Amino acid sequence: MKMIKHTALATVLASTLLFTGCGYNTLQVKDEAVSASWSEVQNQYQRRADLVPNLVNVVKGYAKHEEQVLTEVTQARSNVAGLKVDKEVLEDPALFEKYQQAQSQLTGALSRLIAVSENYPDLKANENFRDLQAQLEGTENRIAVARNRYITTVQDYNSYVRQFPQVMTAKVIGMKTKENFKAEQSAQLAPTVSFN
Repeated sequence: MKMIKHTALATVLASTLLFTGCGYNTLQVKDEAVSASWSEVQNQYQRRADLVPNLVNVVKGYAKHEEQVLTEVTQARSNVAGLKVDKEVLEDPALFEKYQQAQSQLTGALSRLIAVSENYPDLKANENFRDLQAQLEGTENRIAVARNRYITTVQDYNSYVRQFPQVMTAKVIGMKTKENFKAEQSAQLAPTVSFN
């Protein structure tokens, strides 16, 4: 009986030592850090999406014949809102890229909307428009900061998951590297400047 208790105690002690050296707990902590970082990115994107309808409504009153730009912004926001974003997006490169493309479309549409406002001095002077534009600019900065934090957190996680002995533990429990943001193809092209 004593022999069985000593064997059981030795097995529990050996298992504890084995699991503390395998990185399981740290993998869990780093995985949660990636999820928290991703949540902050989503939070900032949602903040931007919430500002869009107000901005479009203010511009509508001044730029009645800019319907195409207003439609593009509304459609881009709708595309972003229609995407299901959960932990699966972080694990699936195709879903992650689709999400990133939808956000880029919204960014482009908003840039065109702001550019259109340059043609309307009364709109630029409108207090509501100026406030919304300032909030949008602040939100874009927050998005950049949140994405940067996410990139750093994913880099830390991916590096850790690939190291030995954690790589063995990660394979056993099904943890894989996470997708990260990539520059859009258009971001890699230099803009064309023409003085015609």
